Amino acid sequence: MGRSRYIIHEHQAPHFLTCTINNWIAIFTRPATVQVILDALAYRQEQRNLKIYAFVILENHLHLIAQSPDLPAEISSFKSWTAKRLLEVLHEQRADRILKQLAFIKRRIK
Repeated sequence: MGRSRYIIHEHQAPHFLTCTINNWIAIFTRPATVQVILDALAYRQEQRNLKIYAFVILENHLHLIAQSPDLPAEISSFKSWTAKRLLEVLHEQRADRILKQLAFIKRRIK
């Protein structure tokens, strides 16, 4: 994830953030994919000094209010890791329809 749409001027202040799935595909309707997000957030709270004040996971995006000494880097790392892990989980669950949608979008963006 080389680019970031987040422009954060006060890196250590809490910020309201939204992370979306490409093309608003409903990925978070499966308990296993929601667990990926929960595990990633818990890890960042325990190991990476991310403070989470609130969050909500909806079927195709999530919102959170978070704070970190380097929030842009933290969110970039979070999104990169969770994207890879979500694809692994979807492959494990043989979620072929969703994987095909994601592959189509990836080809279209390039």
